[in-house]
Amino acid sequence: MRLVVERLRTEYKKNPIGIGLLNPRLSWILNSSEQNVSQTAYQVTVAMNSGDLENGKNLFWDSGKQHSDQSIHVLYKGPALHASQRVYWQVQVWDNHGNRAVSDFATWEMGLLEISDWSADWITVPWTEDISKSEPCPYFRKVFGARKRIRSARVYASALGLYELEINGQKVGNEVFTPGWTNYHKRLQYQVYDVTDQVKQGDNAIGAIVGDGWYRGHFGWWEDNRNEYGNQLGLLLQLRLEFEDGSVDWILTDSSWEASKGPILKSDIYNGETYDAGLEMMGWSTAQFDDKEWTPVALLDHSKDTLIASEGEKVRKVRTLQPKQLFTTSKGEQVFDLGQNMVGWVRLKVQGSKGDTVSLRFAEVLDQDGNFYTDNLRNIECIDKYTLKGEGEEVYEPRFTFHGFRYVLVDGYPGELSLESLEGIVVHSDMPQIGYFECSDPMINQLQSNIEWGQRGNFLDVPTDCPQRDERLGWTGDAQVFAPTASFNFNTAPFFTKWLKDLASEQREDGSVPWVVPNNIRDGGGTGWSDGFGATGWADAAVIIPWTTYLSYGDQQVLETQFGSMKAWVDYMIHHAGNSYVFDYGFHFGDWLSFAEYYTYNYNAPDYGYAGAHTDKALIATAYFYHSAGILLKTARILEQNEEVKRLNELLPKIKKAWNEEFMTRSGRLVSSTQAAYAIGLCFDLVAADKKEIIARRLADDVAYFGHLTTGFLGTPVLNFALSDFGKLDLAYQLLHNDRYPSWLYAITQGATTIWERWDGIKPDGEFQTIGMNSFNHYAYGSIGDWLYSRVVGISIDEAQPGYKNIIFQPHIGGKLTYAKASIHTMYGRVSADWEVAETISYNLEIPPNSTAEVWLDEHKVQEVKLDGEVLESKRAINDESKFKIKLGSGNYKLTWVKK
Repeated sequence: MRLVVERLRTEYKKNPIGIGLLNPRLSWILNSSEQNVSQTAYQVTVAMNSGDLENGKNLFWDSGKQHSDQSIHVLYKGPALHASQRVYWQVQVWDNHGNRAVSDFATWEMGLLEISDWSADWITVPWTEDISKSEPCPYFRKVFGARKRIRSARVYASALGLYELEINGQKVGNEVFTPGWTNYHKRLQYQVYDVTDQVKQGDNAIGAIVGDGWYRGHFGWWEDNRNEYGNQLGLLLQLRLEFEDGSVDWILTDSSWEASKGPILKSDIYNGETYDAGLEMMGWSTAQFDDKEWTPVALLDHSKDTLIASEGEKVRKVRTLQPKQLFTTSKGEQVFDLGQNMVGWVRLKVQGSKGDTVSLRFAEVLDQDGNFYTDNLRNIECIDKYTLKGEGEEVYEPRFTFHGFRYVLVDGYPGELSLESLEGIVVHSDMPQIGYFECSDPMINQLQSNIEWGQRGNFLDVPTDCPQRDERLGWTGDAQVFAPTASFNFNTAPFFTKWLKDLASEQREDGSVPWVVPNNIRDGGGTGWSDGFGATGWADAAVIIPWTTYLSYGDQQVLETQFGSMKAWVDYMIHHAGNSYVFDYGFHFGDWLSFAEYYTYNYNAPDYGYAGAHTDKALIATAYFYHSAGILLKTARILEQNEEVKRLNELLPKIKKAWNEEFMTRSGRLVSSTQAAYAIGLCFDLVAADKKEIIARRLADDVAYFGHLTTGFLGTPVLNFALSDFGKLDLAYQLLHNDRYPSWLYAITQGATTIWERWDGIKPDGEFQTIGMNSFNHYAYGSIGDWLYSRVVGISIDEAQPGYKNIIFQPHIGGKLTYAKASIHTMYGRVSADWEVAETISYNLEIPPNSTAEVWLDEHKVQEVKLDGEVLESKRAINDESKFKIKLGSGNYKLTWVKK
């Protein structure tokens, strides 16, 4: 295999439909059996059909031969595309070995690009509803005729609420929770479906079910938490039929549609679904259905100006889990154990009499007596109820609700339950998994699994804090600290691209960022602490996540799109810090939920951020001020914002000087002598050069004194980096291997299969933490995953060449591990590394074509370094003060060395 070009993607997606960008970006990867392969030129061609593309005739756009190594995010620069237009494209590439390769064809299809492309009306129910509670889900339908043979059919749809479509009795698409959750006042997504195979020549019917969802459903922990975005559900839909003769017909939502109530009597994200199968309307979405009892719809006066094409990954039913156990508790309740804390719902199989009702309740853990435990769910019902129609075996699963659970309590089941009676349906944003980590310690492997499952459960269209209680909100701080780990595990670029635009839309004019995005917290959610805006570490998601996305995927466009938002938040801090350059304005969470060896958590306490290892909030806030301003400076350089570069170059030394003067003594002690303070100071490069060694020693002394971590949400992500990067690797591994409270592995000793919100969600004595705030699926502390990939195995990103264009391999071998390995499917292809400790240390590397790498080894720890069995020549090794550096091109390599 000399050279192959493959995995063509448009805006990260394979043959997408519904693209909303006028100039989408194109990417591909090279594959080659040769070493040191790089692309020297490419040529992209675009045509209206595959035949023209194959023949090279009637090309819509030809980039010409571009002498460039760019193979990701190549901007389409052809003629303007119109709504619903489908194009075909391919790329040919040349490499530095004189090889040439031509790809297969790929496609993309545009969505509806202008408001004028929408001719449909919003429709709603014609009956009066009680909006103070969950009402039956409305069903909508229309019969239509397809007068000719169909070439293609597309549905463009959105809703005020959540919707599910059917055509001729079959579900449309495989998405759930459409149109997703956004700042509906400013951004409402629509979806596009290819329904060519579902529409037939002759009579057809299309139908929709709409539920409350986030739009007007119950969510949040405060009072009056319904109808956040509106009081009336609505449906907007256009079906485009293109016939073989080239003519086009449209089926639109309008006054000709009809509506009815159906079997979904209640549907609420928090409280669950109530379904009466006796009210089912068999064949309701077919042309033959008798709809004489249905009612003409009402038209709804609602704007279309906020409609946008979907950008994030689709939320889907991704996998099915079979129960591991069925048992009866001491209370006599029948409970299933799925073996994994998951997010989604269950598919129930049942047979009984008409009118029998089965109730399903959901929990993450059992109490000390082995009984079902739901106190931590707070003020929600979290119950699905199914009433049988009594016609043989019936299969039920809900549509517009989800639960976070491992255990399912079944009540009212007719007959005898068995392990085959239900199964868990796992639901999340269907991000491709790109990262894999494994090592010789089974506990750390379980930790990695817990991190991944925490991400699956909380990346459901928005990055939620938890998926089970009366919250499930897009907390910015949680997302910020976890974003690097998230971007190792899964391709999060489309997910964060979508969410960051919502973040920008929620910013105030003064640049302040809300605690949660989309923002539905009013006046701090009744906490009394704040108006719900401007907390550092949380609001800094506006700056840090675009930068993380740029580094992980080489995506400069996200910086361009978010630059205004990034700058606005930094400007907010600049304004309120003033000439002191110390940012201590407003409310801050600080090192949230940091360790407290002796304290009683009081849910009504005014300050949740206080704990035994309390770090001064102004110290942290000013550190984030400096950190985000520094990222903004790097972004401004990339985008050639020269005035901003000049301003920030002048600002940053002043913030750093102020931080050192305000929070550090002359002897090198911080006013908050905590692990979080020292780690943040080191990792954010705030510590003056002559004090770094002192600060690193104080951090090490604190870790050694406690024998465990004491950090919270903001200190934990940087703690092990501070230790390993400043010469204290043994202590970093000590923290990693620790399985006593508080530690990453402690929860695993208690049976955890996801990351906990609290270090002591279940205390060492078996008691639970406070019911006020105790989630068992909360990914923030999973941020250690970044360190596992980038330090333990040593796969790091080169900021100067992001997206793994150049890879930095810097393994930190230590602890009790005898081997560790990881791989990442990057935008350039598969990157992998693994090391094993025996008589010699071996380190195997895989570098994809069109990428390069540098291996960094601690010079004082290695001797006789060999590359593929040959002692390295001096011309390939570059020695500096502390690192033994090896430069490599693409290919597979084996390095060995003897440990000094």
